[in-house]
Amino acid sequence: MPGTSGGTTTSPGPTPGTPTGTPTGTPTGTALDRGPDAGGRPGKGAAAARRTRRRFARRQWARRWLSLRYVLAFLLVLVLLGTSVYLLFFSTTLQVKRVQVVGNSLLSDERIREVADVPVGDQLALVDLGRADARVGSLAEVASVDVTRTWPDVVRIAVVERTAVAVVELAGRLRGLDPDGVVFRDYKAVPRGMPRVRAGASAGTDALREAATVVAALPDDLVTRVDHVEVATVDQITLVMRDGREVLWGSAQESELKAQVVDKLLAAQRAPYYDVSVPGNPTYRTTP
Repeated sequence: MPGTSGGTTTSPGPTPGTPTGTPTGTPTGTALDRGPDAGGRPGKGAAAARRTRRRFARRQWARRWLSLRYVLAFLLVLVLLGTSVYLLFFSTTLQVKRVQVVGNSLLSDERIREVADVPVGDQLALVDLGRADARVGSLAEVASVDVTRTWPDVVRIAVVERTAVAVVELAGRLRGLDPDGVVFRDYKAVPRGMPRVRAGASAGTDALREAATVVAALPDDLVTRVDHVEVATVDQITLVMRDGREVLWGSAQESELKAQVVDKLLAAQRAPYYDVSVPGNPTYRTTP
């Protein structure tokens, strides 16, 4: 047969163009494989996706919380405001339960409370402190007053009472006279060491005020030696000493300087009459 030699058959070789072995276009075991690994664990692509989702969730929550905290802050302010309004205007916790009076000795606590007329049981925040202050300040014995709230339930009335520097007889009554010339209290007898003021028929309230200013300017060792102060007019004031000597003072002007001058004059010169109405030129005489 044609194509045979010695009875041996020759197999045909591979057809030209037919690939042999492993196909060249198929990668084996490369890094492009993103499926599960041999142990069944997710690949790198899945882990990166989870991290991205978590970051996104965190950003979303942060944006929500930013909006939510303003709402919570607003609600908190409303709660605090409502609580404050309730406590101040409706709660019995902040109602007036006591009126405290301090600084008084001439006036009793009951008298001051009665005049102040602070309504016990009212809300402390609504108490009219100005009204109570004005009422207590109208008392002749009171020089000044301060009415304040003491939380949670007390109104405090602090008074400063007047101090008498002399006594004056008015309508048969001995009355105290303070440094401003205000008549404010009664005496049964003249206190020891306190001078009296004798007002003339033409002496008015201004003259009494001038006399009080004179007495207030006298040093303690001198005022105890004064028996009384005669007041004719605002510029005709005379000190009558306990030993009978008289000092023409004049008006209340330059009273501190006059007090220094008369103290030295009484010690340096023995005479029944002295004149310090012009303190720069004091005089004395033996006849009125």
